[in-house]
Amino acid sequence: MTSDNRTVQYLEPLNAKEAVGKVAELFVDTFGAAPKGVWSAPGRVNLIGEHTDYNAGLCLPIALPHRTFIALSPRKDTVVRLVSDMGDKAVTTTDLEDLKPLGVKGWGAYPAGVAWALREAGFAGVQGFDAAFVSCVPVGGGLSSSAAMTCSTALALDDVYDLGFGGTDAGRVRLIDAAMRAENDMAGASTGGLDQNASMRCQANRALLLDCRPELDAVQSAKQEPFNLGALGLELLVVDTQAPHQLNDGQYAERRKMCEDAARILKVKNLRVTADEIAASPDPFQALKETLDALPDPTMKKRVRHVVTEIARVRSFVRAFAAGDVTEAGRLFNASHDSLAADYEVTVPELDVAVDVARKHGAYGARMTGGGFGGSIIALVDKGQGRPVAQAIADQFAHRGFHAPRALAAVASDSAHKEA
Repeated sequence: MTSDNRTVQYLEPLNAKEAVGKVAELFVDTFGAAPKGVWSAPGRVNLIGEHTDYNAGLCLPIALPHRTFIALSPRKDTVVRLVSDMGDKAVTTTDLEDLKPLGVKGWGAYPAGVAWALREAGFAGVQGFDAAFVSCVPVGGGLSSSAAMTCSTALALDDVYDLGFGGTDAGRVRLIDAAMRAENDMAGASTGGLDQNASMRCQANRALLLDCRPELDAVQSAKQEPFNLGALGLELLVVDTQAPHQLNDGQYAERRKMCEDAARILKVKNLRVTADEIAASPDPFQALKETLDALPDPTMKKRVRHVVTEIARVRSFVRAFAAGDVTEAGRLFNASHDSLAADYEVTVPELDVAVDVARKHGAYGARMTGGGFGGSIIALVDKGQGRPVAQAIADQFAHRGFHAPRALAAVASDSAHKEA
């Protein structure tokens, strides 16, 4: 029992069969007929490589076992009707005809935005639809609940409207584009593509080494790296701090613009070019110093230093984990978080406290994951130690008057697929 008699809440994934039944039942209760099918897509956790995707860098996500399930049927008109088990189960209605960016308010912008984006991309045959959602991906935890919703919707629409993209990796990239546009242009949430790629392309027991250079094709941009925690006697603990997680308040966009401005000053198309040049130089430390010296603003220097060193850490983490070097993998986790706190300045007290407690209670390494400004941390711990570490974090949060955190175990899982 904890000091305040509160045991940390541990979030288990939904049983797929039960979730299919639950979402189908919600659909029937709401719309009066059985759905055409049920699909699902996972949330994600990014192992390392934060704020690198929109800088054409590298990142390393895994798909979570926690998924969003969608029951969907197409319509013959352009009306979209949506219902979710999260909230009061009220139906949200939108018409795709003459729909403009930011034209849908609330959570319905995400699924309706996918259909809108597909129509904007030239797939005029995509009409309206009825859909019900059931999810166990924590909302607001920085674990891509929005990508789980848009990607499950994209795959469902691909199936019912016979677009033919869901069956291949290259085709899924087309669906990823629609999911990204739904978030960026309809929901007004900045996203660089990491979340949607993870939800659509990850594999069980693999981490997705995602290369975000725009000139790469689908095959070139992704590589599946082994990520079998059990083989090394490890667990990956995720702790949702329940600190407010906001990416649409301008902070994310501000950092993205500063990186783009820095690239222009350095006369490169993106900061990945700079990172590769530094990595290839005879003296990377000196090359990094010279790069930063060329930038006029102290804040810009810090932002660029994070991006360049974070891209290098992704490469190093892949090598360390493949070699079974848990100590080095943990060190890289720690270095990533410290850079995100000091140079990119996207942590909040809850994230920093959670990381500090995890480190003090035996984690090999711990870091915030996701865009920051709230959300979750991950910690690499010995098997069986996830719950005790999570409880220690919960105890410290109670002591400090923070919201009670929630925890889950991250196991590298499958991407979006049809369930029934």
